[in-house]
Amino acid sequence: MRYEARVISSASKKPSFDEVFAQKPVILAPMEDVTDDVFRRLCRTVGADVCVTEFVNVEGLLRGCKNAKRKIRLSPDDALTSIQIYGSSPERLAEAARVAAEAEPFYVDINCGCWVPKIAARGAGAGWLRDPAAMVEMAAMVVRAVDAPVTVKTRIGYGPESHMPIVDLARRLEDVGVRALTVHCRTAQMGHSGPADWTWAARAREVVKIPVIVNGDVRSADDAERALAETGCAGVMVGRRAIEHPWVFREAYARLREGKTIPLPTNEERITLCKDHLVLNVQERGEPHGVRCTRRHLSGYLHGLPGASKLRQELNLCDTLEGCLAILDGARALAA
Repeated sequence: MRYEARVISSASKKPSFDEVFAQKPVILAPMEDVTDDVFRRLCRTVGADVCVTEFVNVEGLLRGCKNAKRKIRLSPDDALTSIQIYGSSPERLAEAARVAAEAEPFYVDINCGCWVPKIAARGAGAGWLRDPAAMVEMAAMVVRAVDAPVTVKTRIGYGPESHMPIVDLARRLEDVGVRALTVHCRTAQMGHSGPADWTWAARAREVVKIPVIVNGDVRSADDAERALAETGCAGVMVGRRAIEHPWVFREAYARLREGKTIPLPTNEERITLCKDHLVLNVQERGEPHGVRCTRRHLSGYLHGLPGASKLRQELNLCDTLEGCLAILDGARALAA
C-alpha cells in the first residue's frame, strides 16, 4: 500500500477496549457488500481507528456458509476490527457470537439497527426495537456466551417518532453487561431519510457510563467535531460517506487529534487509491468480480479529476484489471 496507516495508540501492543474509547475513535460503520477485508484495510491506511465487518447472518455462520466464514476472517492487520452479527433468535445469536469470538475480534457487535424490511420484518436488525425487553434479554444472553466485549448498534426507535425507547434501552443494556452502544440517530422507519437527530445520542450518553458512539450524518471532519461537541459521546461512526470519500477518516483524525484542517486528497492520491482498491479486490475476488465491485466507489474517488465523468464511463465498461489500470495511468498523465 502507498499510505502510512494511522494508529490510535503509539504503544506496540494492541490497545484495550477502554483505551481506544478514551481517545474518541472515528469508526468505519458496518455496511453490507462494502466493509470487507479490502475496504477495511484501505480505510485504516487513511485514518480509521476502528472498523466493523459486513453484517454476518448467524444462520449462515452456524451452517458454515462460505460467505459468512469470509466475513469473519480477520487479517493480521485487522487488530481493531469488530465482527457484527445479526439474527432473530437469542439462542442462535449467542451461539454465533461464540463462533465469531474465536476469530478474536476487537469486540462482537449485535446489529439491532438494520431497517431493511427483509431483515427487520423477520425480527432481526431493527426488528428487535419492536420489543425492547426481548432485545435486552437477547443481549444478556450474548454477553454471557462470550468473554469478548459485546456491543450493540441500534436506532433511536422503530417508529413512530413519538416512541423512542433508546434512553431506557441504554440503561438496561448497560445493566446486562453491554460494553458500548452505537446510536444511529434515526428511527428504523426513517431508513436513511430525514436528518439524524444527534440529541438522542446525547440523552443516551447522559444516563450510562459505557461509551456511546454517535452515528448518522457524520460526513466530514466538521461533522465529527460538532457531533462530539454536541453529544459528549465517546466516538463517532462514519458510514456511507466513507464509500465515496474514505479520506474522511484522516480529515477527522487531523481535526480531532491535532486541531488541524488538512487539504482534500490530491489528484495523484485519488488515482493511487483507486488503483490500489482495484488491485486488492482482484487479488481477493478475481476478475471480473473484483473489478466490478469497485465501481460503486468511483464517483467519489475520482471527484474533481479532469474529465472525471468520461473517466468513470470508461472504467465502468472495462472488466479487466489491466485495462482499468491503463485507463487510470492515462488519467494520471492528464491530471499531472
